[in-house]
Amino acid sequence: MKIIDLEPGDPRLESDLLPVLTELRPHLTAELFREVYAAGHAQGLRFSAAYADDGRCAGAAGWRIVHSTSSPRKLYVDDLVTAAADRSTGVGHALVTHLEGHARAAGCHELALDSGTHRTGAHRFYLRERFDIVAFHFTRPLTPGGDAS
Repeated sequence: MKIIDLEPGDPRLESDLLPVLTELRPHLTAELFREVYAAGHAQGLRFSAAYADDGRCAGAAGWRIVHSTSSPRKLYVDDLVTAAADRSTGVGHALVTHLEGHARAAGCHELALDSGTHRTGAHRFYLRERFDIVAFHFTRPLTPGGDAS
């Protein structure tokens, strides 16, 4: 397996990484992905792709280094997904190890991510990878016109 950090404009972002990423984020179109990455890259968003020995993209990670008062420097994982056909083959572990390397090199104090409450299989994986459940994540949808109800 080979993991490559893909820079903006790299055609593999759409040809290789996006099809895997849409298994986690089915709402993403190529156009929306380009828009998100263009805006997010300025905020530190990066993408890494895990390639199987046969050259297929088997996993994807979107991540960034974040500075906040809760943790002065952490690597936050926006997206972590292994292609359905490649689950339980070590791809996820390899991506976590790769991201941990970036975090350590950047002097981060932790590796952090959020996971949807319905993703119990992913939760089992994160616990095996020695992630701890440390918080609840709350959201408040904003409707057009400013009324949050």
